[in-house]
Amino acid sequence: MSLGVVILNWNGENLIKKFLPSVIKHTPIIHNIYLIDNGSNDDSVEFIRSNFNRVKIIKLDKNYGFAKGYNIGLKNIDDDILCLLNNDVEVSENWTEEILKQFTAEPNTAVIQPKLKDYYNKSNFDYAGAAGGFLDKYGYPYCNGRIYNNVEVDKNQYDNTREIFWACGACFFIRNNIFKKFGGFDDVYWAHFEEIDLCWRLQNHGFKIRFNAKSIVYHANGGTLNHNDPNKTYLNYRNMLFTITKNSKNNLFFLLIEKFFIDLIIAVFTLFNKGKMHFVAIIKAYLSFYKHINLLIKFRKNNKREIKHYKIRSIICEYLFYKR
Repeated sequence: MSLGVVILNWNGENLIKKFLPSVIKHTPIIHNIYLIDNGSNDDSVEFIRSNFNRVKIIKLDKNYGFAKGYNIGLKNIDDDILCLLNNDVEVSENWTEEILKQFTAEPNTAVIQPKLKDYYNKSNFDYAGAAGGFLDKYGYPYCNGRIYNNVEVDKNQYDNTREIFWACGACFFIRNNIFKKFGGFDDVYWAHFEEIDLCWRLQNHGFKIRFNAKSIVYHANGGTLNHNDPNKTYLNYRNMLFTITKNSKNNLFFLLIEKFFIDLIIAVFTLFNKGKMHFVAIIKAYLSFYKHINLLIKFRKNNKREIKHYKIRSIICEYLFYKR
């Protein structure tokens, strides 16, 4: 079973200098390492060519974002398993072997996430993916090891191999043939939530998304797009709306009405907590959603929606009122 480790990069020279050496060191020589460069105008590509001749470079003409950048760059990569890896991730010894064993043992597993821990505080889980992700009814994501802003210390409490709902895009192992069969990521997402959308689509077709605690990587969360960037807020809210509209089995009208009022409350809270730009970003997210709604509903009608996507109605209420 061949593995291709694929790193998407845009102007990440400093991140590459910091994190790529661990990938080179801990990835067995039999596996391929690729860098898809999203039209960088720094010296990322030149640095790799001068220092890491093992890395195969796929250079794109401009920045296509996370979703489309991967879709274009992966077209001519033929390895059986793909590991889509952020350029702000440090990997550890034997990080690939257990994942490949699991793919061999579980033919119906399409995607596997390793344990993601915080690069800056390595006893903690990583905010973005922790020990695997889930959604509440309204599409708000949370993880084993992280609910809202509460990140747990890793005490091996999630170390059994388990099924999850979504795997984090920071380190995302997927079967190449399945990725391509289902069209990869949705290009319109640009970045954020595209991996959740793909995991949901795959589950609607009977595939499994799994977690493997024996593989550990460390994510410098926010290295590629800062949490305080209003564009991150915009993409998160817009793409969350896209995802539940496309994939949810629930009655869409009532789901969107309920979600609108929840998001309205959050938007007001965001105005006072993060400022005007983040508030405006949520408004823009809804405007973009309404612009695309006919295409989203068309997708919804033409594709399977067979699973209940949530166990918890509202993760925000669970966190605020029950502290679970």
